[in-house]
Amino acid sequence: MAVTKKHTAFRKAQPGSYHLSVRRPDRRLWSVTTLQFYKKNSIFFFAADLSEVSDLTSTKDLLKVRKIGPLHIVSRSTPAGPALRLIAIRGSHVKDVQNQHDHRNIDIKKVGIKGIRYPINVLDRANQTQATVATINMYVHLPHKFKGTHMSRFVEVLNAYCGELSLKTFFEMLEAIRSGLDARSANLEIAFPYFVQKTAPVTGIASLMEYQCEYIGRVNDDDRRLTVSVTVPVCTLCPCSKEISSHGAHNQRGVVTVRILYQEFFWIEEIIAVVEQSASSDVYALLKRQDEKYVTEQAYHRPMFVEDVVREVTDKLRTDTRFAWFSVEAENFESIHNHSAYAYTEFSRP
Repeated sequence: MAVTKKHTAFRKAQPGSYHLSVRRPDRRLWSVTTLQFYKKNSIFFFAADLSEVSDLTSTKDLLKVRKIGPLHIVSRSTPAGPALRLIAIRGSHVKDVQNQHDHRNIDIKKVGIKGIRYPINVLDRANQTQATVATINMYVHLPHKFKGTHMSRFVEVLNAYCGELSLKTFFEMLEAIRSGLDARSANLEIAFPYFVQKTAPVTGIASLMEYQCEYIGRVNDDDRRLTVSVTVPVCTLCPCSKEISSHGAHNQRGVVTVRILYQEFFWIEEIIAVVEQSASSDVYALLKRQDEKYVTEQAYHRPMFVEDVVREVTDKLRTDTRFAWFSVEAENFESIHNHSAYAYTEFSRP
Protein backbone atom coordinates (compact mmCIF):
# COMPACT_ATOMS: atom_id res chain seq x y z
CA MET A 1 0.00 0.00 0.00
CA ALA A 2 1.40 3.39 -0.95
CA VAL A 3 0.85 6.43 1.18
CA THR A 4 1.00 9.66 -0.75
CA LYS A 5 -0.49 13.14 -1.06
CA LYS A 6 -0.84 14.93 -4.39
CA HIS A 7 -2.03 18.53 -4.48
CA THR A 8 -1.36 21.41 -6.87
CA ALA A 9 -0.75 23.70 -3.90
CA PHE A 10 2.34 21.70 -2.99
CA ARG A 11 5.55 22.56 -4.77
CA LYS A 12 7.53 19.39 -5.43
CA ALA A 13 10.88 19.54 -3.66
CA GLN A 14 14.03 17.72 -4.62
CA PRO A 15 13.27 13.97 -4.66
CA GLY A 16 15.10 11.92 -2.06
CA SER A 17 15.13 8.49 -0.43
CA TYR A 18 14.63 8.54 3.34
CA HIS A 19 14.84 5.69 5.83
CA LEU A 20 12.51 5.65 8.82
CA SER A 21 12.34 3.25 11.77
CA VAL A 22 9.05 3.76 13.56
CA ARG A 23 7.43 2.01 16.49
CA ARG A 24 3.79 1.52 17.47
CA PRO A 25 2.52 1.67 21.06
CA ASP A 26 2.21 -2.15 20.98
CA ARG A 27 6.02 -2.28 20.52
CA ARG A 28 6.13 -3.73 16.98
CA LEU A 29 8.71 -2.18 14.70
CA TRP A 30 8.22 -1.02 11.15
CA SER A 31 10.92 0.07 8.75
CA VAL A 32 9.70 2.36 6.00
CA THR A 33 11.58 3.69 2.99
CA THR A 34 9.99 6.82 1.57
CA LEU A 35 9.70 7.44 -2.15
CA GLN A 36 9.76 11.24 -2.34
CA PHE A 37 8.61 14.27 -0.42
CA TYR A 38 6.62 17.46 -0.94
CA LYS A 39 6.95 20.65 1.04
CA LYS A 40 4.59 23.38 2.14
CA ASN A 41 5.88 25.96 4.61
CA SER A 42 7.65 23.98 7.36
CA ILE A 43 5.74 20.74 6.78
CA PHE A 44 7.19 17.98 4.63
CA PHE A 45 4.73 15.48 3.17
CA PHE A 46 6.20 12.08 2.36
CA ALA A 47 5.07 9.51 -0.17
CA ALA A 48 5.95 6.21 1.51
CA ASP A 49 5.43 2.50 0.97
CA LEU A 50 3.72 1.02 4.02
CA SER A 51 2.76 -2.28 2.41
CA GLU A 52 4.26 -4.25 5.29
CA VAL A 53 1.90 -2.59 7.77
CA SER A 54 -1.02 -5.01 7.71
CA ASP A 55 -3.53 -3.08 9.80
CA LEU A 56 -3.47 0.16 7.83
CA THR A 57 -6.00 0.15 5.01
CA SER A 58 -6.42 3.75 3.91
CA THR A 59 -4.36 4.98 0.96
CA LYS A 60 -4.94 8.51 2.22
CA ASP A 61 -2.76 8.09 5.31
CA LEU A 62 -0.33 10.94 5.54
CA LEU A 63 3.05 11.10 7.22
CA LYS A 64 3.84 14.63 8.35
CA VAL A 65 7.42 15.43 9.16
CA ARG A 66 8.33 18.58 11.04
CA LYS A 67 12.02 19.40 11.32
CA ILE A 68 13.18 20.54 14.77
CA GLY A 69 16.93 21.18 14.89
CA PRO A 70 18.84 18.04 13.87
CA LEU A 71 15.91 15.76 14.72
CA HIS A 72 12.66 15.01 12.94
CA ILE A 73 9.34 14.23 14.59
CA VAL A 74 6.79 12.07 12.80
CA SER A 75 3.07 12.14 13.46
CA ARG A 76 0.09 10.76 11.58
CA SER A 77 -3.60 11.55 11.83
CA THR A 78 -5.86 8.83 10.50
CA PRO A 79 -8.74 6.69 11.78
CA ALA A 80 -7.20 3.62 10.12
CA GLY A 81 -4.73 2.75 12.85
CA PRO A 82 -2.83 3.85 15.96
CA ALA A 83 -0.37 6.70 16.00
CA LEU A 84 3.26 6.01 15.19
CA ARG A 85 6.22 7.11 17.25
CA LEU A 86 9.50 8.03 15.59
CA ILE A 87 12.75 6.25 16.39
CA ALA A 88 14.82 7.93 13.69
CA ILE A 89 14.53 9.49 10.28
CA ARG A 90 17.29 9.40 7.73
CA GLY A 91 17.84 11.87 4.99
CA SER A 92 19.61 15.14 4.49
CA HIS A 93 21.02 17.21 1.68
CA VAL A 94 24.09 17.99 3.82
CA LYS A 95 27.13 16.09 2.59
CA ASP A 96 27.36 12.63 4.20
CA VAL A 97 31.05 11.95 4.78
CA GLN A 98 30.44 8.60 6.48
CA ASN A 99 28.80 7.19 3.34
CA GLN A 100 31.77 8.06 1.16
CA HIS A 101 33.73 5.22 -0.40
CA ASP A 102 36.76 3.81 1.44
CA HIS A 103 39.51 2.41 -0.80
CA ARG A 104 41.29 0.13 1.74
CA ASN A 105 38.86 -2.78 1.29
CA ILE A 106 38.69 -3.70 5.02
CA ASP A 107 35.47 -4.66 6.82
CA ILE A 108 35.09 -3.53 10.45
CA LYS A 109 33.38 -6.14 12.62
CA LYS A 110 32.33 -3.71 15.36
CA VAL A 111 32.05 0.06 15.24
CA GLY A 112 29.84 2.29 17.36
CA ILE A 113 29.64 3.98 20.74
CA LYS A 114 31.10 2.69 24.00
CA GLY A 115 30.59 3.59 27.65
CA ILE A 116 27.48 5.76 27.40
CA ARG A 117 25.58 5.90 30.71
CA TYR A 118 21.81 5.92 30.56
CA PRO A 119 18.82 5.43 32.89
CA ILE A 120 16.87 2.23 32.24
CA ASN A 121 14.12 0.17 33.86
CA VAL A 122 14.59 -3.56 34.40
CA LEU A 123 12.15 -6.20 35.58
CA ASP A 124 12.10 -6.75 39.34
CA ARG A 125 10.42 -9.83 40.82
CA ALA A 126 9.42 -8.06 44.05
CA ASN A 127 8.52 -4.62 42.66
CA GLN A 128 7.67 -5.29 38.98
CA THR A 129 10.30 -2.83 37.71
CA GLN A 130 13.47 -1.23 39.03
CA ALA A 131 15.09 2.00 37.86
CA THR A 132 18.85 1.85 37.47
CA VAL A 133 21.67 3.44 35.47
CA ALA A 134 23.37 1.33 32.81
CA THR A 135 26.68 1.57 30.98
CA ILE A 136 25.94 0.74 27.35
CA ASN A 137 28.00 -0.26 24.32
CA MET A 138 26.38 -0.33 20.86
CA TYR A 139 28.10 -1.58 17.70
CA VAL A 140 27.33 -2.55 14.11
CA HIS A 141 29.21 -4.23 11.29
CA LEU A 142 30.62 -1.76 8.76
CA PRO A 143 31.21 -2.97 5.16
CA HIS A 144 34.57 -2.21 3.58
CA LYS A 145 33.10 0.18 1.03
CA PHE A 146 31.92 2.77 3.58
CA LYS A 147 34.19 5.29 5.28
CA GLY A 148 32.32 5.35 8.60
CA THR A 149 29.14 4.72 10.54
CA HIS A 150 26.62 7.29 11.80
CA MET A 151 27.32 7.54 15.53
CA SER A 152 24.34 9.77 16.32
CA ARG A 153 21.90 7.09 15.19
CA PHE A 154 22.91 4.82 18.08
CA VAL A 155 21.86 7.48 20.56
CA GLU A 156 18.61 8.09 18.66
CA VAL A 157 17.67 4.44 19.14
CA LEU A 158 18.71 4.58 22.79
CA ASN A 159 16.55 7.67 23.32
CA ALA A 160 13.55 5.87 21.85
CA TYR A 161 13.88 3.06 24.41
CA CYS A 162 14.61 5.25 27.42
CA GLY A 163 12.99 3.65 30.45
CA GLU A 164 11.58 0.74 28.46
CA LEU A 165 14.54 -1.58 28.04
CA SER A 166 14.25 -5.12 29.43
CA LEU A 167 14.84 -8.73 28.44
CA LYS A 168 11.48 -8.58 26.66
CA THR A 169 12.48 -5.63 24.45
CA PHE A 170 16.21 -6.36 24.08
CA PHE A 171 16.02 -7.98 20.63
CA GLU A 172 13.62 -5.29 19.45
CA MET A 173 16.22 -2.66 20.29
CA LEU A 174 18.95 -4.67 18.56
CA GLU A 175 16.85 -4.86 15.40
CA ALA A 176 16.24 -1.12 15.62
CA ILE A 177 20.01 -0.53 15.74
CA ARG A 178 20.61 -2.81 12.78
CA SER A 179 17.76 -1.27 10.77
CA GLY A 180 18.57 2.31 11.70
CA LEU A 181 22.18 1.93 10.57
CA ASP A 182 21.38 -0.38 7.64
CA ALA A 183 23.90 -2.92 8.97
CA ARG A 184 24.41 -6.63 8.48
CA SER A 185 24.77 -7.23 12.24
CA ALA A 186 24.36 -5.31 15.49
CA ASN A 187 25.77 -5.78 19.00
CA LEU A 188 24.41 -4.41 22.26
CA GLU A 189 26.01 -4.63 25.72
CA ILE A 190 24.19 -3.28 28.77
CA ALA A 191 25.83 -3.44 32.21
CA PHE A 192 23.95 -2.22 35.27
CA PRO A 193 23.77 -2.55 39.07
CA TYR A 194 20.72 -4.41 40.33
CA PHE A 195 19.51 -4.07 43.93
CA VAL A 196 17.68 -6.61 46.07
CA GLN A 197 16.33 -5.94 49.54
CA LYS A 198 17.96 -8.44 51.87
CA THR A 199 17.32 -9.08 55.55
CA ALA A 200 20.01 -9.87 58.11
CA PRO A 201 19.87 -13.52 59.26
CA VAL A 202 19.20 -12.88 62.98
CA THR A 203 17.99 -9.33 63.53
CA GLY A 204 16.00 -9.20 60.28
CA ILE A 205 17.22 -5.67 59.53
CA ALA A 206 16.64 -4.89 55.84
CA SER A 207 19.17 -3.31 53.50
CA LEU A 208 19.78 -3.11 49.77
CA MET A 209 22.35 -5.49 48.32
CA GLU A 210 23.97 -4.66 44.98
CA TYR A 211 24.58 -7.21 42.21
CA GLN A 212 26.26 -6.46 38.89
CA CYS A 213 24.36 -7.65 35.80
CA GLU A 214 24.94 -7.51 32.08
CA TYR A 215 22.99 -8.24 28.89
CA ILE A 216 25.21 -9.02 25.88
CA GLY A 217 23.44 -9.58 22.57
CA ARG A 218 23.94 -9.82 18.82
CA VAL A 219 21.67 -10.11 15.79
CA ASN A 220 22.38 -10.74 12.12
CA ASP A 221 20.56 -12.23 9.15
CA ASP A 222 21.01 -15.80 10.38
CA ASP A 223 21.10 -15.70 14.14
CA ARG A 224 20.28 -13.78 17.28
CA ARG A 225 21.89 -14.41 20.65
CA LEU A 226 21.58 -12.95 24.14
CA THR A 227 23.72 -13.83 27.15
CA VAL A 228 22.68 -12.69 30.63
CA SER A 229 25.42 -12.27 33.23
CA VAL A 230 24.87 -12.00 37.00
CA THR A 231 27.73 -11.39 39.45
CA VAL A 232 27.09 -12.29 43.10
CA PRO A 233 29.38 -11.47 46.07
CA VAL A 234 29.94 -14.41 48.43
CA CYS A 235 32.05 -15.44 51.41
CA THR A 236 34.17 -18.60 51.40
CA LEU A 237 36.18 -20.31 54.13
CA CYS A 238 39.18 -22.45 53.18
CA PRO A 239 38.68 -26.19 53.97
CA CYS A 240 42.45 -26.76 54.09
CA SER A 241 43.02 -23.91 56.53
CA LYS A 242 40.27 -25.25 58.79
CA GLU A 243 41.67 -28.78 58.66
CA ILE A 244 45.25 -27.90 59.58
CA SER A 245 44.64 -25.09 62.09
CA SER A 246 44.03 -25.50 65.81
CA HIS A 247 42.07 -22.28 65.95
CA GLY A 248 40.03 -20.67 63.18
CA ALA A 249 40.56 -20.65 59.41
CA HIS A 250 41.12 -18.00 56.80
CA ASN A 251 38.06 -16.76 54.94
CA GLN A 252 37.49 -14.09 52.32
CA ARG A 253 35.01 -12.35 50.14
CA GLY A 254 34.71 -13.47 46.53
CA VAL A 255 32.50 -13.07 43.48
CA VAL A 256 30.71 -15.65 41.38
CA THR A 257 29.66 -14.76 37.83
CA VAL A 258 27.03 -16.84 36.04
CA ARG A 259 26.51 -16.31 32.30
CA ILE A 260 23.41 -17.87 30.77
CA LEU A 261 22.41 -18.18 27.12
CA TYR A 262 18.93 -16.67 27.20
CA GLN A 263 16.16 -18.85 25.76
CA GLU A 264 13.36 -18.73 28.32
CA PHE A 265 12.53 -16.04 30.84
CA PHE A 266 14.04 -16.22 34.31
CA TRP A 267 14.41 -13.77 37.19
CA ILE A 268 17.76 -12.33 38.19
CA GLU A 269 16.81 -13.18 41.77
CA GLU A 270 16.71 -16.89 40.88
CA ILE A 271 20.37 -16.89 39.87
CA ILE A 272 21.35 -14.89 42.94
CA ALA A 273 19.66 -17.44 45.22
CA VAL A 274 21.42 -20.39 43.57
CA VAL A 275 24.85 -18.79 43.99
CA GLU A 276 24.34 -17.70 47.59
CA GLN A 277 23.20 -21.23 48.51
CA SER A 278 26.45 -22.59 47.04
CA ALA A 279 28.99 -20.61 49.08
CA SER A 280 30.18 -20.74 52.69
CA SER A 281 27.90 -17.82 53.52
CA ASP A 282 26.10 -14.84 52.03
CA VAL A 283 27.44 -11.30 51.92
CA TYR A 284 25.21 -8.55 53.38
CA ALA A 285 25.14 -4.77 53.16
CA LEU A 286 24.12 -4.40 56.83
CA LEU A 287 24.83 -6.71 59.77
CA LYS A 288 24.56 -6.17 63.54
CA ARG A 289 26.73 -8.09 66.04
CA GLN A 290 24.26 -10.97 66.39
CA ASP A 291 24.19 -11.29 62.60
CA GLU A 292 27.99 -11.22 62.32
CA LYS A 293 28.27 -14.07 64.81
CA TYR A 294 25.78 -16.13 62.81
CA VAL A 295 27.48 -15.48 59.45
CA THR A 296 30.97 -16.22 60.83
CA GLU A 297 29.89 -19.51 62.37
CA GLN A 298 27.89 -20.50 59.28
CA ALA A 299 30.95 -20.02 57.08
CA TYR A 300 33.10 -22.03 59.49
CA HIS A 301 30.72 -25.00 59.28
CA ARG A 302 30.51 -24.79 55.45
CA PRO A 303 34.11 -24.58 54.20
CA MET A 304 34.38 -24.21 50.41
CA PHE A 305 37.24 -24.19 47.93
CA VAL A 306 36.71 -22.03 44.85
CA GLU A 307 36.38 -25.34 42.98
CA ASP A 308 33.54 -26.39 45.30
CA VAL A 309 31.63 -23.19 44.60
CA VAL A 310 31.60 -23.52 40.80
CA ARG A 311 30.65 -27.20 41.08
CA GLU A 312 27.81 -26.50 43.50
CA VAL A 313 26.37 -23.73 41.30
CA THR A 314 26.68 -25.88 38.18
CA ASP A 315 25.07 -28.86 39.89
CA LYS A 316 22.01 -26.78 40.80
CA LEU A 317 21.63 -24.93 37.49
CA ARG A 318 21.95 -27.99 35.26
CA THR A 319 18.70 -29.38 36.68
CA ASP A 320 16.81 -26.40 35.20
CA THR A 321 15.81 -27.17 31.60
CA ARG A 322 15.49 -23.45 30.79
CA PHE A 323 19.28 -23.26 30.65
CA ALA A 324 20.75 -24.93 27.56
CA TRP A 325 24.18 -23.37 28.09
CA PHE A 326 25.79 -21.50 30.96
CA SER A 327 29.18 -20.82 32.49
CA VAL A 328 30.17 -20.34 36.12
CA GLU A 329 33.22 -18.35 37.17
CA ALA A 330 34.40 -17.81 40.75
CA GLU A 331 37.17 -15.61 42.13
CA ASN A 332 38.19 -15.52 45.78
CA PHE A 333 40.13 -12.46 46.97
CA GLU A 334 42.45 -14.44 49.24
CA SER A 335 42.96 -12.91 52.67
CA ILE A 336 46.39 -14.45 53.38
CA HIS A 337 47.81 -14.60 49.83
CA ASN A 338 48.86 -11.85 47.41
CA HIS A 339 46.73 -13.37 44.65
CA SER A 340 43.18 -14.52 43.97
CA ALA A 341 41.96 -18.11 43.69
CA TYR A 342 40.01 -18.75 40.47
CA ALA A 343 37.85 -21.46 38.88
CA TYR A 344 35.72 -21.65 35.73
CA THR A 345 33.47 -24.22 34.10
CA GLU A 346 30.79 -24.46 31.41
CA PHE A 347 27.72 -26.59 30.92
CA SER A 348 26.03 -27.37 27.60
CA ARG A 349 22.90 -29.46 27.45
CA PRO A 350 23.19 -32.40 25.02
